[in-house]
Amino acid sequence: MKNIPVILLGCGGVGRHLLQHIVSCRSLHAKLGVRLRVVGVSDSKSLLLASDVFTRELDDTFLNEVSRVKLGGSSLKTLSSFVNECQVFANSEATRTVIDTATRLSKSTGLVVVDCSASSETMGVLNQAVDLGCCIVLANKKPLTAAMDDYDKLVAHPRRIRYESTVGAGLPVIASLNRILSSGDPIRCIVACLSGTLGYVMSEVEGGKPFSQVVKDAKSLGYTEPDPRDDLSGMDVARKALILSRLLGRRVNLDSLKIESLYPEEMGPNMMSLEDFLSSGLLLLDNDIQERVQKAALDGKVLRYVCVIEGSRTEVGLRELPKDSPLGRLRGSNNILAIYSRCYNEQPLVIEGAGAGNDTTAAGVLADILDIQDLFA
Repeated sequence: MKNIPVILLGCGGVGRHLLQHIVSCRSLHAKLGVRLRVVGVSDSKSLLLASDVFTRELDDTFLNEVSRVKLGGSSLKTLSSFVNECQVFANSEATRTVIDTATRLSKSTGLVVVDCSASSETMGVLNQAVDLGCCIVLANKKPLTAAMDDYDKLVAHPRRIRYESTVGAGLPVIASLNRILSSGDPIRCIVACLSGTLGYVMSEVEGGKPFSQVVKDAKSLGYTEPDPRDDLSGMDVARKALILSRLLGRRVNLDSLKIESLYPEEMGPNMMSLEDFLSSGLLLLDNDIQERVQKAALDGKVLRYVCVIEGSRTEVGLRELPKDSPLGRLRGSNNILAIYSRCYNEQPLVIEGAGAGNDTTAAGVLADILDIQDLFA
């Protein structure tokens, strides 16, 4: 049996579902000759580490308890009573402890550090883990959209990093692009809808509903972040576009991308409260969005929020697209990506499916961990 030690950074929605997947897939993994040995989990306040990372692990009963506690919104510190199961470290000690554990395990069994947080502060830990010879798996987009110097260090050993779930949740986007690039087929253009939230919003507005009402509906359905402006700003799509652009070899930073926000600066979080934005600000956006939808319809087109990567250009925003194009046919909250290359010229390679959701994203993370099992004895 191949034992793979794992430390999980971030026990929010994706991290919690990942732990559930690991537990529920024990019999499947046993048939594959693999056991994922979770030796540590952390949230923003604390780190829980197995009492002996070489011989012990956080057992499935404990991992289920972690999932239950995090579902209720509590801190991992509430599990400190499990003194026989683990060691508890405060946030100030957590980073040093993870690096110390990585140092020890990298010399013997190896280690996978999984980042399911939404923090930009994990970059230091991840880069040191890579330097030590550990593997890293990311659902967190922020390390991959940091400054180029940090990015270069992070991806310096491509066999030891996986980040499929940063773009399109569990869809095989990164793997497909890597296969095309490895074959020597030059990718000339990518056009994609990479936000389930904005995909839902734009397809509903196309049906005649006011933009303000659709955004509120999306919020009530749980499609948006607690503050819908986090989605409407386009920043999440921009991070995904930057990850893809860098994968294609572009040396670009987030501040060099052209990003269209669906609300003006004066309605931003620093200038308008969430309550005011939902009650009055959104209504002021209805006419402009409706006019753009109608203008596109007059030309036989539809309006979609897309990222476009072509040549040296990486842009994110609303674009008019033919109704019968792959992105024009998109409905609901699915993600879709069209890749144009020498081989996929007239007919692009199209990847489409559920591109959001904690469960789907966690499944993609789990597949990434298993994908690097050949690096373990």
